[in-house]
Formats: sequence, C-alpha cells, structure tokens
Amino acid sequence: MNLKKMSQEELELMSYDDLAFALLSDNKGQMKIIDLFKEIGNLINLPESTIEEKIGDFFEMLTLDKRFIMLDDGSWDLKERHAQNIVIEEDEEDISIEEIDDSDEEKEEEIFFDEEQDDDNDDLKDLVIIDEDEEESSF
Repeated sequence: MNLKKMSQEELELMSYDDLAFALLSDNKGQMKIIDLFKEIGNLINLPESTIEEKIGDFFEMLTLDKRFIMLDDGSWDLKERHAQNIVIEEDEEDISIEEIDDSDEEKEEEIFFDEEQDDDNDDLKDLVIIDEDEEESSF
C-alpha cells in the first residue's frame, strides 16, 4: 500500500494501526514508537498535543495487534520480518513417574498395613474364611 498516492481523506479514515502497518511496509524497516506515531501524525495532520496525549493508546494498540513486534532495542517492526526462536529448557528438578509411584506405594503401606493394630477393636476378628473346596463338600 503506497501512502503517498492516497488522498488526505483516505488517510484520515484509516486507523492508527493500519497506518503504522503501511508505514513500516513502505519504509522496509523498523522505527521507534515516537517516530512512527509522529509520522502518522504528519500524514493525517494531528497537532503535537494530540500526539503526546495518544502515544500511550498507540503503544497499547501496537502491543495487542499481532502484526507488530517490539524488538530488543525498543523499536517496532512487522512480525512477518522476524523469525521467532523458541527455546525449551528442561527443568532439572523434574520428578519421574516412577519416583512418584514408589513414594505413593510406601505411603499406602504405612496407612493400610499398619502392623500395630489392636485386636480388641478389630471388627473382623470373628470372620471365618471358607475355601471353595470346603464349601462344596459341606452340601
């Protein structure tokens, strides 16, 4: 999109983020946010006081618009021009599944198989277990 060929009315109808996109596309390079917004202000004849008032809103707009990226030096450019490096670091404190299972089994043994049970409070002390073979012969 060539901004120089557009009429003043067309420029004034465009949003700030679309103007920024067009400026960065035409300039083929990154720009500091203040320079970018001043350039937009010059295109649509914004007074200096309006530029100072709305620079925060412009920053927020660029931050939320996925077409733009803020670089390490604080300048802005089109995201499509920059490759993103994704680094996945492994945490040395990861716990393996086996370690978790082992500790859970130890806890279960401590909870359910406590050898120091009081026989007086055992509800199942009168329980008689009958073997299947014994059961068939009794009939």
